[in-house]
Amino acid sequence: MKRFVASRLGALVVILIALTAVMFLLQHISPLDPVKAQMGAQASQQAVAERRQALGLNDPILTQFWHYLTAAVQGNLGTSYRTRHSVASDLGDFFPATLELAIYGIIVALLLAVLLAFSTTLKWRGSAALRAVLFTGASAPMFLLGILGLIIFYQKLGWVPANGRVSVPNPPTGPTGMLTVDGLIHGRLDVVGSAFHHLILPALVIALGPAVAIGRVLRSSLLTDADSDYARTARAKGLSEGNIMARHVLRNCIGASLSMTGLQVGLMFSGVLVVEQVFGWPGIGQYIAQSIPVADFPAIAGVTLLLGALYVFINTVVDLLQAAADPRIAAT
Repeated sequence: MKRFVASRLGALVVILIALTAVMFLLQHISPLDPVKAQMGAQASQQAVAERRQALGLNDPILTQFWHYLTAAVQGNLGTSYRTRHSVASDLGDFFPATLELAIYGIIVALLLAVLLAFSTTLKWRGSAALRAVLFTGASAPMFLLGILGLIIFYQKLGWVPANGRVSVPNPPTGPTGMLTVDGLIHGRLDVVGSAFHHLILPALVIALGPAVAIGRVLRSSLLTDADSDYARTARAKGLSEGNIMARHVLRNCIGASLSMTGLQVGLMFSGVLVVEQVFGWPGIGQYIAQSIPVADFPAIAGVTLLLGALYVFINTVVDLLQAAADPRIAAT
């Protein structure tokens, strides 16, 4: 098991270094001069040359990469050309909103996935309708699903708000940046309720695709193990089908579902960026959307490195959870 953990952590480090190298090379070959972008087009050649020397841009490329890598490890992702603030500071302001939306999207996706898998496996009444709704929703592009949701549930029915994170004035600003958590910490139940109200529709939109993907894998595993020897023995003891599935079959099916969950959680962050544009959600989707038109490469690279690190970290955690659930994985 220790060797397995060490190999996965080593792979995580190698992948992150490779991702950092790719972002460094893209920035290095970019036609945009970072010094002129920082100092403005009116800066004199002497001032630009002095700034390039101060930033180490005249050093050999390997030296520059080493400085870039060590700075990234320390959380220094450069300065945004657009906001004139450090990218790390900007991400600290915008990322909590994205993280909160992604967390609730994951929770909704897992609940829908389990409901889809168990209802169709056990043939509950209404399972066919549920499956049709989820598959239809998952097949639609996220931006279109979000727009349709706004038309139906905001404009026609008035059940949910159109945009933003909260409708309550003066919400708390810390310590986590996630309003549902900060509202509880500060005893602001009005903020918690409003934040949940704003989360319902965007969380559901980003959850549909992952819910179907995870649910299909889980359902396939449940159907396969439902005819196993231990399941037949449990039936012979008089246990109900639901009890057999929940207490005996589910644990043996969790491995494949965990793999799919890790993949979908990583992909969900890319979907969140799209959904944030539809719902006016003030997260890193808004941040990068404002940075791309002005070629703010440090901001773009910072968001890419953050999302890439999250994707790799999540999949590493999933691998470790799989090994904990099934020790045979670590032995291979």
